[in-house]
Amino acid sequence: MSNLDLEDKRVIVTGAAAGLGRAFSLAFAKAGARVLAADVNEAGAKETATLIGKAFAAACDVTSAQSCKTLAAIAQDRLGGLDVLVNNAALYGALQRKPFADIDEDVWDRVMAVNVKGVWQASRHLAPLMRAAGGGAIINIASATVFSGSPQWMHYVASKGAVIAMSRTMAKELGGDNIRVNVLAPGFTMTEASIGHMADARSYGLDRAALRRPAEVDDIVGGALFLASPLSAYMTGQTMIIDGGRQFI
Repeated sequence: MSNLDLEDKRVIVTGAAAGLGRAFSLAFAKAGARVLAADVNEAGAKETATLIGKAFAAACDVTSAQSCKTLAAIAQDRLGGLDVLVNNAALYGALQRKPFADIDEDVWDRVMAVNVKGVWQASRHLAPLMRAAGGGAIINIASATVFSGSPQWMHYVASKGAVIAMSRTMAKELGGDNIRVNVLAPGFTMTEASIGHMADARSYGLDRAALRRPAEVDDIVGGALFLASPLSAYMTGQTMIIDGGRQFI
C-alpha cells in the first residue's frame, strides 16, 4: 500500500466550522474524499463546504440524540453512506483556566456534554452507516494535555482523557464490524481558538517541545488522513500524539 487511497471515501467531520475541524475537512477533500461538514454553527459549516467547493454542510448539535440521528439521515441521503467519522466537535477556545476547585459546575457539565457525550452520541448514531458499508474508521480528537496534565484546565483535560478511554472500548466493540477506532491527540496548535491561550501554552511546556514551536494545522491533519486510510488498516484502539516531541522531553 503506497498511498492514502481516500478517493471517494465518504467523510463526516464534526466541529467543522473553523480551526482543526475546517482543516480536516479541507484536507480530506483534497485527498479525494466526499465531505459532509457538520457543526452547531451551521453558517460556519456552510462556509467550510463553500471553501471546499464540492461538499455538503449540516447543522448538528452533538449533545442531542435527535440531531445526530438527523445527521445520519443526511449522510445517507447526500453521501449514500459513511466510511469515516472525525469526532472533532469540542469546547476549547472559550474555556477559562481556573483551579479545579473553582470551576463552575454548569461549565464542567457543559464541557462533559459536548466533549464526551458528543463523541458517544455521534458515534452511536453514525456507526451503523459504517456497519452497513462493511467497515470504516472513527477518529476521535483528544489532546496531548491528557498525558502531561495542564494546570487549571481540569475540565478540558478530563474530558479528553475520557475520549481516549471511550475509544478503546469502542474499538473492541466495533472491531467485529471492521470499524477501526483511533485517537488523534494534538499538542498546542495554532488555530483561531488557540490564540487566547498562547500565554497558557508556555505554562503547558511548549518551550520544552523537541521542535520548539507550536503546531500549525497542517502538522496535524496528516495524522487524521493516515488513520482514515488503508495505511492504518490493522491499527485500532490506539492514540497518536502529535505534539512536536513534548511528551518525551
